[in-house]
Amino acid sequence: MSTRMRFTTWRPLATAAITLLVAAFLTPAAAHSAPRESRPVYSYENAVREAVWVDTGLDGDRDGRTDRVAVDIVRPREPAAQGRKVPVIMDASPYYSCCGRGNDSQRKTYDAAGNVVQMPLFYDNYFVPRGYAFVGVDLAGTNRSDGCADVGGRSDIRSAKAVVDWLNGRARAYTTRTGTTTAKAGWTNGRTGMIGKSWDGTIANGVAATGVKGLKTIVPIAAISSWYDYYFAQGAPLYGSGPDWLSDYVDSPEARAKCAAVQQRLVDEAPRTGDLTSLWTERDYVQDARKVKASVFLIHGLQDLNVRTKHLGQWWDALAKNGVERKIWLSRTGHVDPFDFRRAAWVDTLHRWFDHELLGYDNGIDREPMADIERHPDQWVTSTVWPPHGTRTATLRPSTGDRPGVGTLGLRKGRGTAVFTDDPRLSETEWAARIDTPTPDKAGFATGPLTRDLRLSGSSQVTVTATPTTATAHLSAVLVDLGPDTIRDYAASGEGISTLTDRTCWGASTTGDSACFRETAARTADVGQTVVSRGWADLGTYADPGKGVALTPGRAYTLTLDLAATDHVVPAGHRLALIVAGTDKDLIDPPADTPTLTLDLSRTSARVPFVGGADAFARATSGSAAAATTDARSLDGVRTPHHPYRIP
Repeated sequence: MSTRMRFTTWRPLATAAITLLVAAFLTPAAAHSAPRESRPVYSYENAVREAVWVDTGLDGDRDGRTDRVAVDIVRPREPAAQGRKVPVIMDASPYYSCCGRGNDSQRKTYDAAGNVVQMPLFYDNYFVPRGYAFVGVDLAGTNRSDGCADVGGRSDIRSAKAVVDWLNGRARAYTTRTGTTTAKAGWTNGRTGMIGKSWDGTIANGVAATGVKGLKTIVPIAAISSWYDYYFAQGAPLYGSGPDWLSDYVDSPEARAKCAAVQQRLVDEAPRTGDLTSLWTERDYVQDARKVKASVFLIHGLQDLNVRTKHLGQWWDALAKNGVERKIWLSRTGHVDPFDFRRAAWVDTLHRWFDHELLGYDNGIDREPMADIERHPDQWVTSTVWPPHGTRTATLRPSTGDRPGVGTLGLRKGRGTAVFTDDPRLSETEWAARIDTPTPDKAGFATGPLTRDLRLSGSSQVTVTATPTTATAHLSAVLVDLGPDTIRDYAASGEGISTLTDRTCWGASTTGDSACFRETAARTADVGQTVVSRGWADLGTYADPGKGVALTPGRAYTLTLDLAATDHVVPAGHRLALIVAGTDKDLIDPPADTPTLTLDLSRTSARVPFVGGADAFARATSGSAAAATTDARSLDGVRTPHHPYRIP
């Protein structure tokens, strides 16, 4: 891959021709005066505010007529009056009325005519004066839309795709929810960028995976790439509920009265056994990454325990494989929007991204590093590409150590066995805190203090050969940086941020829609160890990741666990550890039994992507180094994460 992102800069053909003609008569300095940044030259107060209902072509609520989804629009008035068309920034969400958007939990509000007064978040305030339209779409079954929320399925995706089609003249919209008067989108050039956090960003992923024409870029923030992986980790349930609960949570009262059949399907076809069904296949966008034509600017928190970073890793890799143009930000937060952890830089970067992708401005963002990575709270580094050049997988092998129950981690083939008993009362932070102490609930393996920094970048895998004593067993595998650090406290309220009372303003305001939002600051914790990557699985999926079976006690099974993507530097003086255990408290559900498992260490390994590969690991673990300064509490981590999330 090239060391820089490859973009095709768009300009209207007429504009391009005029530019070439004018350039022939201008001095070199004048010829390079093409706009590089959109300016707030349009009135936000006088912007057009209107609503249309787009026909999806589906009848999800089975009321005998095709569903219409509500589309609220805020667009500058002046371009249309001048005969010019504008691009669209779109956020399709189930949360506009039930739950609110952003750190201020804003909802849509309306005037007496039914036109939007407050559009949540800053996108309309900031971008409408700069010559963009902002479109807020109520997903099917939510707020003012017909249909049923089907949690990432056909109805969800068609809700938003139909709007992109309408913006490009391929679908029909109406001026009212039930009327016959049609509405045209003659004010737009059809060039659309989708953005959103969590479920909203997930819809952007799903629509991009349809290959719909007119969708030029997406900006998914903390977004799901496969709904199966939101609810399960290789057969191990992550939450105590399924998508039916989530659908009911966001459905409007009208939808709840009509959507019993959809609700029942979400129960029947999403069994808590963790078996992979056609319902989950329909909601897997990774498999359709080859269809993505839009560029992708992806943002994710590396400690996101809601939409876990497996989603970003598998989506990013699939996009890379298919040559999709892309950019990425990785923070040290949990499930947090970049507006709340890097506000000024985020607004500036997003502005330049949309200017490049939707207005065709040559502002240089395509020639900048692909990745921004938060190394420590509010301290960012860049990578020309991500994962960096020279990143190669090294196979690490756990082995017994000098003390029973305290193992080693290195490149040589392991030996011996390790035994642990599942204890659902304990979590990854408690395992890591006792890495140097034999305990019955985990198998722990660590390097000695590193002699130089060692960078992990990408997704890891851990292969175990385990013999259970029961018919059911769940496994967890975590990689841990052992050593003191100050990190964002992702397990606390705010997941790495604190919300302040002061407000800053990002765009223009009206009486009903303020562009001023509460500021935030990093919320940190001093720790002695940091979990940097995690993975879970039901051992019963050893033969087929899509279907679990009962285990035979006393029989050895080999299973590979996928660990979530990360980018982390283990500093010199710290140690790198691998822990294999059972139930990770509050992050997966326990199995039906309480198994004891015996690991065959000669057939257990971890494949970890290091910058520099196995050679870098060998150099970092050779010789001797003093351990980082510790005290009696030095292995304390963040509190046990307790986020029974069901709401992406």
